[in-house]
Amino acid sequence: MKNRHFPLAFAIALSVLTFSAQAQAPVSPKAQYAMDSRAAQSRYTSDKALCNDETAAAARLQCRRDAKTEYDKALAAAKTKLSAATPASAPTPAMAKSSKAAAPAASTKLVCADCGKVVAVSVNEKEGEGSAVGMIGGGAVGALLGNQVGRGTGKDLATIAGAVGGAYAGKVIEGKVKTHQIWHVSVQYANGNKHSFEFDKDPGFAVGEAVKNSGGSIVRN
Repeated sequence: MKNRHFPLAFAIALSVLTFSAQAQAPVSPKAQYAMDSRAAQSRYTSDKALCNDETAAAARLQCRRDAKTEYDKALAAAKTKLSAATPASAPTPAMAKSSKAAAPAASTKLVCADCGKVVAVSVNEKEGEGSAVGMIGGGAVGALLGNQVGRGTGKDLATIAGAVGGAYAGKVIEGKVKTHQIWHVSVQYANGNKHSFEFDKDPGFAVGEAVKNSGGSIVRN
């Protein structure tokens, strides 16, 4: 390879000068980083010049890749040295005050308006309502019984009275048959409000359990 010694000698001389300058007087971390960066750039330029002396294209390409790798390593080392030599900046009073003011805001938890806690659970029996079917059925029985009492006009009145009484009895009986259990769950919310929810089956909630509103009812939170 031709003329390879001159760039190499130039790089060595530059490194010696850099070392001498460093030894003469202390420099700041930023100034040192600038010097290291210039030295790395100088070596990179010198290495690329040496790569031009390679006769094969593949060899020149590989030489340039190696030169770039070394250049990147030198810059990374310079940055590491700069970071290590630069003291961490102390927070100013304004920054410290801002951080303290922001801390409570960050720790504040948003209140869920639809969230609450079960405070009571009770089970009651609810009597069903008689339907028209029950009244008709009861009326037929009552009419049959009333027809057996009295003669003439009295017989007709007894039939009507029996029909009315039978209809009412049929409605009452049907209501008793339809009696079922109802679960009442009372919930107290964070804002102090209370609301009771009704279930026709055991929802499985216990006092103290966290719940939230969902579609007109409540679910576990």
